[in-house]
Amino acid sequence: MSGIRGKNTKPEILLRKLLHNRGFRYRLHTGLPGKPDLVFPKYDAVIFVHGCFWHRHECHIFKWPSTRPEFWRTKIEGNALRDRRNAAALEEKGWRVGIVWECSLRSRDQARIADRCARWLKSSSKHLEI
Repeated sequence: MSGIRGKNTKPEILLRKLLHNRGFRYRLHTGLPGKPDLVFPKYDAVIFVHGCFWHRHECHIFKWPSTRPEFWRTKIEGNALRDRRNAAALEEKGWRVGIVWECSLRSRDQARIADRCARWLKSSSKHLEI
């Protein structure tokens, strides 16, 4: 697990490039709860790029490990609980919270995902999940 990166992951860098090409400027790795991957102060919005395994997304990428099942269930459930608490803390501070899942960025239509993020950033909607 020491080789798993917590920031500057491939999906995160891909989304950064897609949004930057659309004219959005953001901050990285601020001291906000949950350490959002992208912070857009101008839009009072943050975006998390979640890995499907580590954050328990119910998609084709996520599979419960067969070895040490109790350890992994505790670890992954704890991550999901922490995600919910961090999102609530950010919303309480007035931030809008978006989540982009790793599996969505693996699709061939990444431009459509970036367009959805761009529309959400310009909107007044509180939540985004792709």
